[in-house]
Formats: sequence, structure tokens, C-alpha cells
Amino acid sequence: MSEPGSSTEIVQRGLYYDELEVGARYLHRPGRTATETDNVLFSSLTMNAQALHLDAAYSAAQPFGQRLMNSMWTLATMVGASVSQITQGTLVAQLGLTDVSFPAPLFHGDTLYTETEVVSKRPSASRPGQGIVTLRHTGRNQHGEVVARATRTALMWCTPDTPEETP
Repeated sequence: MSEPGSSTEIVQRGLYYDELEVGARYLHRPGRTATETDNVLFSSLTMNAQALHLDAAYSAAQPFGQRLMNSMWTLATMVGASVSQITQGTLVAQLGLTDVSFPAPLFHGDTLYTETEVVSKRPSASRPGQGIVTLRHTGRNQHGEVVARATRTALMWCTPDTPEETP
């Protein structure tokens, strides 16, 4: 409890390796509504001139009948949505992404909702005080339809001054 007149300081952070539970699922809120500006800016910044993202007339004549959100924007936004809740200040490095898929399209005006499941974890064999965590990110639109999936491997800090798990 704080002294009268003093304030408590709480720094927002992600979770340390030893705070993560295999099987736990985190629902990241709020969602992020995709805009035309997001799509044009992201596609331009990444030099992706794909007409399916930028050309409304061309896209209207294609199977989805409208421009698609750049799938790399979807992936980046999905991973980014997890940062404040899981990895902010507790990530050492992202080690890799696998099993990336986009089973349904995301369009301008759709809202992307992301959830992350902790799939596995193990202490690092070569880096004391750190552990390797596998996370499965799933992105859904406002109708609950899965629009993206990715498995991410991250090197995470253990809680400072906490003994590591033994393998």
C-alpha cells in the first residue's frame, strides 16, 4: 500500500517467459479497422505495387470484386496487436514465423481482431535467463471469420532474479 499523498507507478509490460502458460489464449482488444489509407500507404512503403491492393477498377473485375488488404499488413498488424499484452519489454528477439496463411480475404472497412495462444515453451539451452516460446496468432474479421494465421517463435526474458525451469 502507498503512503498517503504518494502515487504508485506501474509500468506497462508484456509477460516474462515464466509468466506464460502453455495453452493460455490472449484476446487482444481493441480490434483494428483496416482503412484504404492503411492499404495504400503500407503497399507503397513496402514497394508492393500489386494491383489487387491499389487499383480499384482492376480489382473490381477480379474474383473478390474489390481491393484486398495487403496480407503483409494483416500479418504485421496481427503480430503488433499482441505486443503490449505479451512481449512489450520482455522480448529478446523474434526468431521466426512459420505456417503463415490467409484463409479468407480482409477488405477496407473490415475490423481485424487478434488472439494469441501459447503453444509451447522451453528454457534456452544457450542463453541463461531466457526462454523460447512458440505463439500461434489468429486474426478474425468482425464476423468471426479467420483471415490470417501465423506461428511465431520468440526468445523471451525470464523474470529477473527468478530461477529458470530445469529442462
